Amino acid sequence: MKYILVTGGVISGIGKGIIASSIGTILKSCGLRVTAIKIDPYINIDAGTFSPYEHVVPHITDAVQEWVMNQAKVPVDDDRKEPQICVIELGGTIGDIEGMPFVEAFRQFQFKAKRENFCNIHVSLVPQPNATGEQKTKPTQNSVRALRGLGLSPDLIVCRSAKPIEMAVKEKISMFCHVEPEQVIFIHDVSSTYRVPILLEEQGIIKYFKQRLNLPIDDQPSDLLMKWKKMADRYERLLKVCSIALVGKYTKLSDCYASVFKALEHSALAINHKLDLMYIDSTELERSTEAENSVKYHQAWHKLCKADGILVPGGFGIRGTEGKLQAISWARTKKKPFLGVCLGMQLAVVEFARNCLNWKDANSTEFDPDTKNPVVIDMPEHNPGDMGGTMRLGKRRTVFKTQNSVLRKLYGDAMFVEERHRHRYEVNPELTHCFEEKGLKFVGHDTEGNRMEIIELENHPYFVGVQFHPEFSSRPMKPSPAYLGLLLAATGTLNAYLQRGCKLSPSDSYSDLSDDSSPEKEFPNSETS
Repeated sequence: MKYILVTGGVISGIGKGIIASSIGTILKSCGLRVTAIKIDPYINIDAGTFSPYEHVVPHITDAVQEWVMNQAKVPVDDDRKEPQICVIELGGTIGDIEGMPFVEAFRQFQFKAKRENFCNIHVSLVPQPNATGEQKTKPTQNSVRALRGLGLSPDLIVCRSAKPIEMAVKEKISMFCHVEPEQVIFIHDVSSTYRVPILLEEQGIIKYFKQRLNLPIDDQPSDLLMKWKKMADRYERLLKVCSIALVGKYTKLSDCYASVFKALEHSALAINHKLDLMYIDSTELERSTEAENSVKYHQAWHKLCKADGILVPGGFGIRGTEGKLQAISWARTKKKPFLGVCLGMQLAVVEFARNCLNWKDANSTEFDPDTKNPVVIDMPEHNPGDMGGTMRLGKRRTVFKTQNSVLRKLYGDAMFVEERHRHRYEVNPELTHCFEEKGLKFVGHDTEGNRMEIIELENHPYFVGVQFHPEFSSRPMKPSPAYLGLLLAATGTLNAYLQRGCKLSPSDSYSDLSDDSSPEKEFPNSETS
C-alpha cells in the first residue's frame, strides 16, 4: 500500500480536497486502484452531529494509524480488489491545536509505512497584496517550517495563488523550503476545479510519483485524463443556465452543502448547462421573518419563485423547518421540480400530511414528540436522549417496489440501488397507506420492507424524496441519477430522456466528448422533442 498525505498551511479552505481528489484522478487514469480518506481533526463520540458552525478538541495516535491502515484496504472499485494507493486529506491547518494528535500520528506512521510507501504533499498559499503586487513566499516558508518542526517533511509543495506564479518565486520557495524546483508545483485560480488535474499533470506529477513511490505506471496519462480535459473544455463553453434553489439553514457557509453543490454541478454539466445555485436561508421564508425583516422575506421568496428547481437537503433541529415546509408546498402546488434529501424527504411527507390529508398537527417526533400524527418517528434502535453514535450510517440497499417509478428508470431500471445513509428518524410505516391513497407513493423500501426510502408524487413533473444521500456517490463523469433527474426536469428534458430509455446514461454521455457535441443533440428541449 502506498500512502499520499495531503496537509495544508497558512489558511483553511486552501484547496487540499481539490488537490487530493485531483491526484486520485491522475493516478486512477494511470491504471492504479485508488482510495481516499478525509480526516476532520475532531475527537468526539459522533462528530457528524456537530452543527457546521461548531468545532471541538482532540486525542490518540495509535488508533488513528490503525484506522487509516484498515480503511485503506477497503475495496472501492467494482472489481472489489484492494486499493494500491490511499490519498489522505488531513483537514485543518498545520499548527491548529485540534490537529496536533493527527500530525503526530502521521509522523510516526511515515516510519511504519517506510519512505518508499509514504509521500507528503503540503498545500500552501502564496498571497499577492494589491499594494505591492508582489507574490509573497514568507507564509509558505513559515508553514513548511512549522510542518518540519512537527516531524513531517514535504515531498511536494503545492502553492495556491490568485494568478500564475513566476519562476523566480518558484526558485525562492525551492531554496528556502529545502526542496528541488520540480518539487514545487503551482496551482493558480482557474475557471473551474476540473482544470486542476490537468495543471498537475502538465507539471510532471505523474513522473514524480512514478519515481518517488516506485509505481508501475507509464509517464503519460491514459485516455481517461484526455476525456477529463475534454470535459473541462466543455464546462467552459456552456451557455445555457439552469437555476436551482437550495433551501437550507446553513447557507452562510456554502461549504456546508459542498457535496450537494457538486452533485448538482455534475448533473448540470451532463446536460450541457451551467448551474446557477441560489442559496436560500429557510428561516427567511417564514412568516416570523416577514414581521421582523420584510426585505429579507421578500428577497428569499423572489429567489424561490424564479428558480427552475428546488432542493431541500438534510439537516437536524427544528430551526428553519417551517421555511422548508413552505418551499416544499410551493414546489408541490406550483409543479416545480423538487428533490428532498433525508430531512428534505421527511418534511415533504409532513407537508403532504398537513395540506393534503388535513392532519394539521402532523410532524416529526424530532420536532414535536407529542404530536397526534407522528408521520416521521425515531428509528427503533435510536437511543433517545443520547445524540452521539445513534445514526443509521453507511451504504445500504434500497429495493424498488414498482416498475412505475421515475427514479427507478433514472437508475437504469435497476431492481435495487445501494446508497449511503445518515439519519436517525424515518417515515412512520404504519401510516404510509394513507399517503399512497392520495397519490404520494413510497416506491422504494429497505430490504425488509419496513423503512421508506423513496417517495414520488403522482401527476407532478418531478417530486422526489430520498432518505439516503445520493450526492455522496455522485462523480463528475457519473452524476447521481436523483440529481440528474432534478436537472432534467428543471430544464424540461426529463420526458424526452425517459422516452429514449435513458440511453444517454451519465457514464455514456462522457464516452466521446467531441467538440461538436451540442446540448440539442444530447438533450433536446421539451418544445422540440
